[in-house]
Amino acid sequence: MLAVNPTIEKRKLHVLLLFSLTVGVMGVGLLSATMGAYAIPFSAVLSILLDQIGVQWGEFEPRQATVFLQLRLPRILLAMLVGAGLGISGAALQGLFRNPLVEPGLIGVSSGGALFAVLFIVFGDQVPWLVELTGSFGLPLFAFLGGLINVLLVYRLASMAGKTDIALLILAGVALNALCGALIGLSIFYADDAALRNFTFWSLGDVGGANWTKVSIGSLLIGIPALVLSSQYKQLNALAIGESEAFHIGVSVQRVKYIVLMLSALMVGVGVSMTGTIGFVGLVVPHLIRLLFGADHRLVLPASILVGSLLLSFADLLARVMVMPAEMPIGIITAIIGSPFFIWLIMNVKTINNR
Repeated sequence: MLAVNPTIEKRKLHVLLLFSLTVGVMGVGLLSATMGAYAIPFSAVLSILLDQIGVQWGEFEPRQATVFLQLRLPRILLAMLVGAGLGISGAALQGLFRNPLVEPGLIGVSSGGALFAVLFIVFGDQVPWLVELTGSFGLPLFAFLGGLINVLLVYRLASMAGKTDIALLILAGVALNALCGALIGLSIFYADDAALRNFTFWSLGDVGGANWTKVSIGSLLIGIPALVLSSQYKQLNALAIGESEAFHIGVSVQRVKYIVLMLSALMVGVGVSMTGTIGFVGLVVPHLIRLLFGADHRLVLPASILVGSLLLSFADLLARVMVMPAEMPIGIITAIIGSPFFIWLIMNVKTINNR
């Protein structure tokens, strides 16, 4: 009797899981397309999608097509992109620093991106040549720059003799988060009433301003880096046994650190610039996957992309239907889900680390 190769069986399980998550993401996306203040029947959604590729099937009203293609579909896709970026950033950062408490918001990536995004929004008009030069990419690129500066500062403050102290990393992140919050408040102090109202809603997280331009930018600056970051699974698996051990088996530890930090800052910064600060996704998603399916980054990284998309799409759906016809900021939904999980994680961090 032939023995079953456990590696092959494991890969089959990974493929099945990723396929199931992909189906789940598509299912939530289709459900989100039909629900809202203006309901669209599923048959009409399907007819509109088929019509876009030249297939005539079923009937739909012009208004339904306008709402779906110009408002709802860009919103769904943007939520998926931002959720994917936050999910894989959290998974990669936790793998890099080998600590379950690390996530983009906690170590200052989100607050740095938010600070530079606010600076661009409030003071960008005073530097018209810069706005004209950068065009639609100005805001996301500034947010990326802010997130990158913050995460490099945090990393530098927490590193001594080539090693990263996780306690110092988190403390430095808390300190820089407070500083960025103060600078954001100072910037808003000089903003007009309209900018103040927009910032208040934006700071709670919102994908209501989605459009095809944002989706295109997100596909380029979040989608591609997410795919590149998912290719680092071998290096992150090696780092799980320690930096010294990974170095001795041929992993360029510093190179991996810079790749993970750069790409995470890019994805989170761009996401923040488009939707505001959305917390806990980068913390909750990787842990759900690790607790249920293990810590192999071959699965954790791509699954974090899909679960992040699924979670944020579902949160956006709840935000749109819970208080119809108004909309609840999506950041409130993710905070309600993520805060209890974070408290539980803190209480059980030793148990999780010993698994």
